Amino acid sequence: MTSSDEGAEQPWNPRRQRSANERLLWERLRSGGAASRAQLARETGLSKPTVSSALAALEQAGLVREAGTHAPERGRIAVLYAPDPTAGYALGLDIGRSWLRVALADLDGTVVARSDVRNQARTANSMADLAVSAARGLVADSGLDPGKVTRAVVGTPGVYDEGERRVRYAQQLPGWGRPGLLDRIRDGLGLPVAVQNDANLAALGEYTYGVGAGSRLFVYVMIGTGLGMGIVSEGRLFTGAHGGAGEIGFLPWAGRREPEPEADSMEDAVSAEAVVQTARAHGMTGPLTAKDVFDAARAGDAAAARAVELEGERLAHTVAAVSAVLDPDLVVLGGGVGHNADLLLRTVRQTLRTLTPLRPKVAPSSLGEDAVLLGAVATALGAARDLAFEGR
Repeated sequence: MTSSDEGAEQPWNPRRQRSANERLLWERLRSGGAASRAQLARETGLSKPTVSSALAALEQAGLVREAGTHAPERGRIAVLYAPDPTAGYALGLDIGRSWLRVALADLDGTVVARSDVRNQARTANSMADLAVSAARGLVADSGLDPGKVTRAVVGTPGVYDEGERRVRYAQQLPGWGRPGLLDRIRDGLGLPVAVQNDANLAALGEYTYGVGAGSRLFVYVMIGTGLGMGIVSEGRLFTGAHGGAGEIGFLPWAGRREPEPEADSMEDAVSAEAVVQTARAHGMTGPLTAKDVFDAARAGDAAAARAVELEGERLAHTVAAVSAVLDPDLVVLGGGVGHNADLLLRTVRQTLRTLTPLRPKVAPSSLGEDAVLLGAVATALGAARDLAFEGR
């Protein structure tokens, strides 16, 4: 082949054309809902015989099905066609320090089964095995054909390094950075598995199913045992050159007021442990978690209320830093601490006005603890739909 031929278009091929027509109609039905052959012909510009032939092929492959009829004022009753959501399934997994969540969704994105398992694994290997057993058990209990489950996406703290095949920066999951753990999950599930940062998936979950829908550029700030951020621009996840975009927990932290505990990084200052340490510094005693502090603040405890107020101020500094770099139109607060936005938002907004003229809308997550899981499902669905079509 000469250099002038390398960029030439592939010759017309009837089989390729039929496949393109089928994909066009399938995507139209997925995005626009049920339609008749005549309506599809009008909207796509394809001839009625071509539409009929393509629909017959899609129906035979199990990708579309009859979805009722439509009786126009004039003319014959028309059969309506819609995608068959049972043509394939996708798995989403959220691996966290306390909980492991698994969901199974059909091609419409409807979650048909889910399981929440307390993460009591003491080693990284046992955590990987727990993920496999939970996912396989969910599929088995659903009664669905395991062969129709074609893709899985795992959400985890840290950044997955494809070259080294390991997760970096996952300090909240001891041993989780050892190479081969995600291969262990792939082998155990027996299907393709993609790995993504949990905050990134939470951002995609909020964009697909929650308050981020329609945002031009929004960020999801996950505040829990760690601190992370997912960035979605024009509907696409932004991860940076090496997957580390949004790792705001590594930003240095210089602010401190007595009797606040020292903090070297933004994660030290803002995460759940910071809430506990600040509450202790202001007089709270006994066994404490961040949830205990927020619950006490709601009950009127002065020390807890002060700790929550300071957390709101530190979060405002986080939002100000993010706004200066990204200029988002929306900042969503999520994670274990972020789920207490009812106590935090007023302070965050008031403090933000004193810090910067850049003031994006700040809102709580609408998905709560399901944000990562639903983001994993949404990500897996794209590949599962492609595989369902290609395997027809």
